[in-house]
Amino acid sequence: MAHILVIDDESPIRLMLRMLLESEGYTVTEACDGTEGIKCYRENPADLIITDIIMPEKEGIETIMTLRKENPSIKIIAMSGGGKNNADGYLKTAKLLGALETLKKPIRKDALLAVIRKYI
Repeated sequence: MAHILVIDDESPIRLMLRMLLESEGYTVTEACDGTEGIKCYRENPADLIITDIIMPEKEGIETIMTLRKENPSIKIIAMSGGGKNNADGYLKTAKLLGALETLKKPIRKDALLAVIRKYI
């Protein structure tokens, strides 16, 4: 089954996504921010990346730009709750910079799985 890299600074969200995706048969690698996510991807490329936008160290927009530059065909799904601001602006930017799809937190299980199945 496909390998998915989940990048999010909130451990409960990473755990929830890991449990959901593994129950669907996917192999999951977790990273707590963009710096760690890029390192994980370079060491063990994933078939799909799901990244949060607002994170410490290296945030999601910069992560998307770095990964897209290194691998133009990479498949990335961006997600955001918006932090102090509305998530829509962040998600539009993510889409413009290379995310194939964007999801607003809280993420619905069926919506996430449908997007994943569309790309892997």
